[in-house]
Amino acid sequence: MGIDLHAEGTNDPKAVRNWRIHLIAVVASMSAIAMGYDTSVIGGTLALDSFRRDFNLTNKSSSARDTLQGNIVSTFQVGCFFGALFTFPLAEKFGRKKAILASSFVFLIGGALMTAANGKLAVLILGRAIAGLGIGASSLIVPVYIAETSPPSIRGRLVGIFEIASQGGGMCGFWINYAVDRTISDDLKAQWITPLSLQLIPGVLLAVGILFCPESPRWLARKDRWEEAEKVLVYLRTLPADNEYVRDELGEIRLQMEERSTLNRSKKEMAQKLFQKGTRNRIMIGLLLMACQNLTGVNIITYYSPRIFETLGIQGTSTKLFATGFYGIAKTLGMIIFSVYLVEKVGRRKGLIYGAFIGSLPMWYIGGYVFKSDPATAAASGDVSRNGWGYLAMVCVYLYGLIYCATWQGITWVYCSEIFPLDIRMLCVAITTADQWFWSFLVSRTTPYMITSLGYGTYMFFGSLMVVMGFWAFFFIPETKGLTLEEMDHLFMQSTHKAVWSSLKNRKKSDGVYAVRAQKEDIHLEQVESVAEKKEEALA
Repeated sequence: MGIDLHAEGTNDPKAVRNWRIHLIAVVASMSAIAMGYDTSVIGGTLALDSFRRDFNLTNKSSSARDTLQGNIVSTFQVGCFFGALFTFPLAEKFGRKKAILASSFVFLIGGALMTAANGKLAVLILGRAIAGLGIGASSLIVPVYIAETSPPSIRGRLVGIFEIASQGGGMCGFWINYAVDRTISDDLKAQWITPLSLQLIPGVLLAVGILFCPESPRWLARKDRWEEAEKVLVYLRTLPADNEYVRDELGEIRLQMEERSTLNRSKKEMAQKLFQKGTRNRIMIGLLLMACQNLTGVNIITYYSPRIFETLGIQGTSTKLFATGFYGIAKTLGMIIFSVYLVEKVGRRKGLIYGAFIGSLPMWYIGGYVFKSDPATAAASGDVSRNGWGYLAMVCVYLYGLIYCATWQGITWVYCSEIFPLDIRMLCVAITTADQWFWSFLVSRTTPYMITSLGYGTYMFFGSLMVVMGFWAFFFIPETKGLTLEEMDHLFMQSTHKAVWSSLKNRKKSDGVYAVRAQKEDIHLEQVESVAEKKEEALA
């Protein structure tokens, strides 16, 4: 008797959870490896002696250093913001596959400029902005592409592969910085060129691999290319075209297309749809989820990990990079737990609640330890000894990374890729993804000043926000685990707090899956009864 790691309450046959759909998710997630690597490698690269020398950062004041670090790091988020916001027309007109291919080429151009900067700060910043455009575009398209090709029972797991790849790329970025610091002399430019050039590898793999992947069947249906959509579904599900499951899935897509009149919706109508009942609540949840994801404080460690460990009293570039490497391992383990088990068995809603409350505890401890012991000042005066409380603070950093990635990191991307209506899904995801990068920019830009000015208060600030997020998730985030993309419309047609309480009443029934389907059946019965009544009135 095996262990089931897929969502319950679906009618998915075993055949749809095949190797092919997993491989497609892995190929598309090469973009996430590039995204995770690029966001993580820059903090360690800034700490390398060779980089500081070649870019004239060695004699800068603390304030000037904070400004330059903020500019170098946050320029990437600016590019990601605009890449996510303005790519959706490309993905809507030419398809998900071609848009992903185009985004990989843009990223490769930016990565090449960063690698060839040769001490020119302007070229480095330009390269990061262009790379950000490519990463922002792919961060918009890839989760939607995976969600639109996935069966409901493992949709969360497959989108989770995107996040595992992101954290795996981040872990590689941390350890590669440590490796080049230990093995390449700081007299050589190769010490900082090597980590920046390696980001090109996942970009090339994405550009080549996506050529062999199919187009999204739902995008093909939107373009009225039903025969191609059917062929793709047959290929993805490894089931014959006359199989009941394939016919039902095509039927659900066709039904939603007819209900939404998606083939003829103008841009003005798409914009108006954002504010209609059943859509505006989804947009608001998506915007808040992406903001909250960044306000957990994770990016203060991801982007400035050497600075963070410096506040815990760790001195020396190699030692700080070594400690940062284990943070990358903790985050990757958290994402594996999320994708393999938590997202489909525990669910989206519970994961957000548990992650917020439990994840705040390490932040509170780190803030309390820095307040009480002031390890950075002690280390600067020559006292580098650490007691058990100091080592526990380091463990809390790793524990926080694991908890965050097992919950808020992955769930936000999964949730925002699955809840929006088909006819304006790409527009909605563009808005929420741009929102994510906006808050990432805001946090990364202000973090150096927060660390310098607030010290221990930085950790307590983000710890407090996580508690608030936990209460918000409890009252306003309905469960979507196990629902088809087409069933999301029925879930969100009611107010979110009513959907939450309806889910709680039916929590023994697969977290609301049956409740939503029962609601659909009730609506159908009401429609049938209404038609019958009208016929009787007409006969009378």
